[in-house]
Amino acid sequence: MGFGWIKYVLPRGLYGRAALILIVPVVGLQLVVSVVFLQRHFEGVTEQMTRSIALDLALVAARFEDGGLDTAREVAAPLAITLQPGTSPDWTAQRDSRRLFYDLSGRVLIDTLRGEVPQVTWVDLYRDQNDRFVHVNMRFASGQSFDATFSRRRVSASNPHQLLVLMVFSGLLMTAVAYIFLRNQLRPIRRLARAAEAFGKGQNILYNPAGATEVRSAGRAFLDMRSRLERAIEERTLMLSGVSHDLRTPLTRMRLALSMQDETEETEALSRDVEEMQSLVDAFLDFARGAAREEPSLTDPIAVARAAVSDARRGGGNVAFEETIDGDDLVPLRQAAVRRALGNLLSNALRYGTSAKVSVHVMARSLRFTVEDDGPGIPESDRDRAIEPFTRLDVSRNQDRGSGVGLGLAIVSDIARRHGGTLRLSQSDECGGLRADFIVPR
Repeated sequence: MGFGWIKYVLPRGLYGRAALILIVPVVGLQLVVSVVFLQRHFEGVTEQMTRSIALDLALVAARFEDGGLDTAREVAAPLAITLQPGTSPDWTAQRDSRRLFYDLSGRVLIDTLRGEVPQVTWVDLYRDQNDRFVHVNMRFASGQSFDATFSRRRVSASNPHQLLVLMVFSGLLMTAVAYIFLRNQLRPIRRLARAAEAFGKGQNILYNPAGATEVRSAGRAFLDMRSRLERAIEERTLMLSGVSHDLRTPLTRMRLALSMQDETEETEALSRDVEEMQSLVDAFLDFARGAAREEPSLTDPIAVARAAVSDARRGGGNVAFEETIDGDDLVPLRQAAVRRALGNLLSNALRYGTSAKVSVHVMARSLRFTVEDDGPGIPESDRDRAIEPFTRLDVSRNQDRGSGVGLGLAIVSDIARRHGGTLRLSQSDECGGLRADFIVPR
């Protein structure tokens, strides 16, 4: 099994990953210092202090063997050691000594006492743990025994937790300082991301490169790219608008000349050619207008869809309408552009089919316009190519129902991209023909 699962566990945001980069080394360093350095240090201190108390216990044991318990007490009292007659608690049948499981220095204490004082039989660090006393039982060859009690502070370092608290506090402080510094470094990246995202939706927000040298370089590269794209869009718009506008004049003269001629089969054919050329010019103008800079505004998508459906019905189209609202009813849209896109989708649907259906789904995070028809549809292998400009799928679409230059779906796709969305083509399960989903994120 590989390590691919790690990407599902790690944070996906830049802030989360940066915080993880900060926290993991700090916590890891504290753990290493605590386990390796602090524990060894306090174990060494405990061992040295226990050796000292072991000497006192050895002295008390010697006086006990010479004169009994009273004599031993005379020596133990100045050493702050309390002596009692020997006891044998029940737990000594299971184990010789006891301590809390996390009392690591207690293990060193027990081992050191047993190694230094042979008379020690058990050490109890569990009883009186709140008062911090050590109970030691010492048994001699004569069978006599006594219990010695002394303060745990005599064999353990004083307040060892203070260093841990200081380390934790300093670690949190350093992490906070690093986070504030990192936030200032990440802020220009987020501003650049917002500017790029807005430009992808057709919005041109103010952006000035800031931050580290690498971020400034990326920001300047983005501004250069945005300027080149804007110039390219303007040049395309001017070219298409100019060509289409210049073609209108000779077409008007041709239409006027044909109207003055007698109606013959030849003049009727020429009139149809002129009308087809006029429709091509209109398509060019629509494509040019699709690239125009129209600022988005809060718009009711239901009203826009109803207007497009109403236009199609006035033209004699059989169009059904359905709406679903699961979020706010106002969405930032370029109203004229979206209406033009829906008009193109309905025009295609009614051109290649006998009826169409328009559905609007207003959701919390996205908006979807769906146009379905009962026509022949488009094969899956040709759907990507159908969105490309100047593409006509003569094999899959019935060209007897109308003519075009292959810009209808390209215009819709261009408008969707300028809203940060997309145009998806698929098979309609309900109508049987083509299904076009115009999706806009919110």
